[in-house]
Amino acid sequence: MNQHNCTLMEKRITLEQVYTHPLLTEEDLSTISSLHKKVVYNKGDFFLNKGEIPDSYLILESGLMRSFVYDYDGNDITTHFFIEQEVVIEVLSLFKRVPTEESIQALTDCICWKIDFEAFERLFHTIPGLSEWGRAWFSAALSQFKKRSVEMITQRAAERYMKLIKEKPQVIRQAPLKQIATYLGITDTSLSRIRKELSKGSFLVAR
Repeated sequence: MNQHNCTLMEKRITLEQVYTHPLLTEEDLSTISSLHKKVVYNKGDFFLNKGEIPDSYLILESGLMRSFVYDYDGNDITTHFFIEQEVVIEVLSLFKRVPTEESIQALTDCICWKIDFEAFERLFHTIPGLSEWGRAWFSAALSQFKKRSVEMITQRAAERYMKLIKEKPQVIRQAPLKQIATYLGITDTSLSRIRKELSKGSFLVAR
């Protein structure tokens, strides 16, 4: 199999992992796939910068990305980590067409599949299965956001860290500890203490 065919196969496998809905047919998936273009980001590259209005979103095939904002003191705060086979998107800015407060940056070299917003809107209104997929995806994303908001208040930092290990081990392997700490809402020192305690098998870590 030549490199072109391998790339197409990897593309199809990645997109099928993301666009999963019983109403999506093989023909629908082929049409959706045809409008995704391969883009490569090197470590440190930005997909989106604060103040921009995005005109596309990504499907991450390989690598790790994150979104972040600057707080009122100018500190860099990670708001989300995007792992492989996830949608890389800034929803509010993309759909409301307003400048973003968040930036999205590649933490490693990344291979992605990009679809333009206009193309997505066209497909959304012409492929019923994609419309249903979109509604399901938005519902799941909103649920996850709400759950994380509550857990930031109700769970100890150690519990949130262990959940991150379980759900996104790629982040633990590839993201800088400082960025993981800000995502968890704690200091670098607190994260180091948690990691030390967990390595000893102790889970009685202070908030």
